[in-house]
Amino acid sequence: MGARVIDLLEREWAAFIELCSDLDELEWNHDTELPGWTVHDVVAHIIGTERMLAGDEAPQPPDEMGDHVRNPIGEANEAWVDARRDRSGEEIVAELREITARRLDQLKQMSRDDFERVGFTPEGQGPYRVFMEIRAFDCWEHEQDIRRALDRPGHLDGPVAEMSIDRVAASIGYVVGKKVAAPEGSTVVIDVYGPVSRTIPVVVEGRARVLDEVPDDPTVTIRLDTENYNALGCGRRTGGQAMATGKVEIIGDEELGVRVLDNMAFTI
Repeated sequence: MGARVIDLLEREWAAFIELCSDLDELEWNHDTELPGWTVHDVVAHIIGTERMLAGDEAPQPPDEMGDHVRNPIGEANEAWVDARRDRSGEEIVAELREITARRLDQLKQMSRDDFERVGFTPEGQGPYRVFMEIRAFDCWEHEQDIRRALDRPGHLDGPVAEMSIDRVAASIGYVVGKKVAAPEGSTVVIDVYGPVSRTIPVVVEGRARVLDEVPDDPTVTIRLDTENYNALGCGRRTGGQAMATGKVEIIGDEELGVRVLDNMAFTI
């Protein structure tokens, strides 16, 4: 399992570096959907997290932070980002290459037991391999943040994209049952098409659970493309913004469908 997550990270970091290698100054300074962060800041954030995981000492946080910094984790993230705001895009890409190569070397030296050792992950206690899968997912999400900001769509297929979409899909029972509180007996089908296609049928019977097969007459079917599904699941778009792309269709109970779209975010 360690080899799998190393492969995912290696693929993702290579794609990330390729995306950033030919950006011009305007693109580096372009705002993203993440409040307070430009493209440059998003890449600096990736660098900072990997330096922290590599064991590097964190920089001091800035004296003043924007309104987008709301908690201690945000403060820690902002310290790494702010420390790099005076660096050129070329310098940032060079640092990204250096730290991801160092991290891959560290990971390749780890044993199976190291990857199975239980400890901190952003989702609670779990094996280190799960933490590293979450890292690959997080880096891919930030790659997509940059792609949307610069209108450079891509890397929506392949192993990293499939793993990431599956992580989004794993939250759908929570979305339908807890966040939306869909009525007892209702069935919601999420039909994702595009580079990564998934069909996820959910029924509410006391609790929401994923079905093995799509019901004959679901209460509502939401058909949407890979990019919108990911952007909704990660809180980058509202339901209305996704609908406005023309790539989202609600079939059946429209009111319930809109509520699902508006509550699909499970992470930020």
